[in-house]
Amino acid sequence: MPLQFKDYYEVLGVQRSASAEEIRKAYRKLARKYHPDVNKNRDAEERFKEIAEAYDVVGDAAKRKRYDALGADYRNGEEFTPPPGWSGGRQEFRNRGKGARGFSPEDMGNFSEFFEALFGGAPGANGRKRQTPFESEFGGMRGTDHEGAIEIDLEEAVRGAVRMITLETVEPDGRGRAQRQARTYKVRIPPGTQPGARIRLGGQGGPGMLDGPAGDLYLRVSIRPHPRFRLKGRDLEVSVPIAPWEAVLGARIPVQTLDGEAHLAVPAGTQSGQRFRLRHRGFPASGRSAAGHLYAVVEIAVPAHPTDREKALYQALARDSTFNPRAH
Repeated sequence: MPLQFKDYYEVLGVQRSASAEEIRKAYRKLARKYHPDVNKNRDAEERFKEIAEAYDVVGDAAKRKRYDALGADYRNGEEFTPPPGWSGGRQEFRNRGKGARGFSPEDMGNFSEFFEALFGGAPGANGRKRQTPFESEFGGMRGTDHEGAIEIDLEEAVRGAVRMITLETVEPDGRGRAQRQARTYKVRIPPGTQPGARIRLGGQGGPGMLDGPAGDLYLRVSIRPHPRFRLKGRDLEVSVPIAPWEAVLGARIPVQTLDGEAHLAVPAGTQSGQRFRLRHRGFPASGRSAAGHLYAVVEIAVPAHPTDREKALYQALARDSTFNPRAH
């Protein structure tokens, strides 16, 4: 009985002289575009089936040779009758990938009559369900990567921490409809994590298709403002108030760090706003980045409510001192 001829090269959008690599690239592009797990258009299923069938033939050297033997005189859609003595027989799909669940041309029905007439039925020679070219070629499609955000304390960024966070995700249900779900993740924050860094949670992104691996989840880090310390790259900055006489005479004063208390030698004649470095008291070394420093910024503080004795001392100083802060 006459059949409709299928021009598999035309289906894939390649010339009959196309190389195996050109055919493979064309198939990969079309399969990703029309796979029903990705493309929800009504005609996507039929188009994907047609693409998979075409690649199963011209993407296989032995089948392509037999197909090309039919000649190039036929046009797509023309009536066609297999030549006398033609025997396609049953043939296996190539199986270079792992087994896969999910969508296949067989799920939509048998292959075309044209294919059946030339190459036999859909099941493999051993009776098992065979893989589609899409499954064989890709071994499944990797899921998409997702992005989220995580806000951490400065102490967590410097020392590292383990946090449990809950994010709302949008995932397809069994019918492909988008559903919002709350998922909880265990997040390890490495010591020295900087704002803007991305923490990767492998396999926690979008689900794969056809048993492909899941994508990853990336969490963009931000750091909450700290009541005492200011972040300057890998360095920290802290304001340190000192008394007027400490600034004039010099003193050894305590300075709070993230790891406890350190002491800073303030030299005589220190000015308000001067910065003093405490080495390696900032962010810890990470990779090729050296440890940061802590900078103490001196601020001269005066008593808001001096006692009578303090007032008298300041009055005496004002009479005797030759210092003029406004002199240039």
